[in-house]
Amino acid sequence: MKLPKVTYNSPVILTFTLLSLIAVILGMITHDGSTILLFSVYRDSLTNPLFYLRLFTHVLGHADLAHFMGNFTIILLVGPMLEEKYGGKRLLLMIAFTALITGLINVIFFPATALLGASGVAFMMILLSSFANSRSGEIPLTLIFVAVLYLGTEIINGIFAQDNISQMAHIIGGGCGCLFGWAIGKGYLKD
Repeated sequence: MKLPKVTYNSPVILTFTLLSLIAVILGMITHDGSTILLFSVYRDSLTNPLFYLRLFTHVLGHADLAHFMGNFTIILLVGPMLEEKYGGKRLLLMIAFTALITGLINVIFFPATALLGASGVAFMMILLSSFANSRSGEIPLTLIFVAVLYLGTEIINGIFAQDNISQMAHIIGGGCGCLFGWAIGKGYLKD
């Protein structure tokens, strides 16, 4: 009996996952030193080149394995379908844009708070997946339900919850997913 061949079926999502796992392990080894230095975004001197790197790499950092698993369970479920539908290059650009926007908003509006984790990217993918089977000129009912359920909950939690979860990143990520879905549907975001 021949064993089935294992394939690297979703290179962007799998590479993103592996890089993030490496960042988590490095954080554990360095007692969060590498996480603070490379994988969290916070207000810093504009002359520090790491500040610009962290605007993108903060989505690789996670507080611990549970935080990592929470985000990447969603990303590994939804991401491969999105990568197949929209292409790896386009999905990588969406991930990078979502990281940049959540990083910039955090630095500008929450200067005393460090942001890390891929939850903004996960929410972007959740909302973007609602557009996957839509046709031009239509708003999928699933998008409305997902937006109300996921983003509504995050808005309520952002107002009332006192936790270490960045509802801002979730809301901005979801907004980016809607923007990308709309832009792709209109033909503005091509391969």
